[in-house]
This record gives sequence, structure tokens and C-alpha cells, in this order.
Amino acid sequence: MTNSEARNFMSVQFAALSENESFARVVVAAFVSRLDPTMEELNDLKTVVSEAVTNCIIHGYDSDPAGLVSISASIDVETVHLTIEDQGRGIEDLELAQQPLYTSKPELERSGMGFTIMENFMDEFEVTSEPGRGTSISMKKTIVSKKALYN
Repeated sequence: MTNSEARNFMSVQFAALSENESFARVVVAAFVSRLDPTMEELNDLKTVVSEAVTNCIIHGYDSDPAGLVSISASIDVETVHLTIEDQGRGIEDLELAQQPLYTSKPELERSGMGFTIMENFMDEFEVTSEPGRGTSISMKKTIVSKKALYN
């Protein structure tokens, strides 16, 4: 493996505050920018980060700012590996939670499409959760360089 193919990685942890959702989007976008993603790819990544971080804050911690949200990301050649997790309440019924339009917080006017959006925007998507211990969302997306599109 040459230096240009070496795995690059980053991790960040922040308070479970809704205003940190935009911070998370910017951090991941900046990290991935060296791959020269298309605007669509970049927007897809920013959207899944928003959905996952919002789920951690609202569902994992019930909007308690004492909670921590963790993001780790790595790049292998053109593939972005992204994990977003909390140590919050966890998900009792993961299969139900992944159904389109299901929300455990209808009073907050949640659409119930977060997991569906993440799954559709990424090449690979997996959720693991344990009640009382938290939830981890792992995703992968291969970035097709804009340079390759024009050659």
C-alpha cells in the first residue's frame, strides 16, 4: 500500500445538543472533501450525518445535553466508512424502528424516515443497538471522483 492509498481516519465527540448537528455535517464534509465528491455525494453524506446525529440526540438521549455523540470516519482509497454512535437509551425493537414512517416520538412531528434515508443514500448501512447501552450506525459510501467522470 502506497502513502496515497494509506487509510486516513478521524474521530470527534461532542455534546448531544441540536446545534452540534451542523458542526457534525461540516466536520464530515471537510474530511471527505479530499476525495473531490460530487455535490450530490457530498449532500448525501451531510444528510445521513444529520439524520444519525439527530437520532442520537432526540432518541438516544431524549435531548439531554449531558450525552455524548461520537463520529468516526475513515477513507480507504475512495470508500468512506462512517460510524455515528451514542451511549444512550438504545432501541427496544430495532426491526420496528427501521420501518419507514415509524417514529417513537410522534409528538415531536418526526417523519420516521431517518433510517430509510440513511440506507438509501449509502452503499452499506447497519444499525446495532442494545437497550440501556446505546446505538451505533455504521455506513459506507464509495465516492466516484469528479475527475474520473470527465475523463
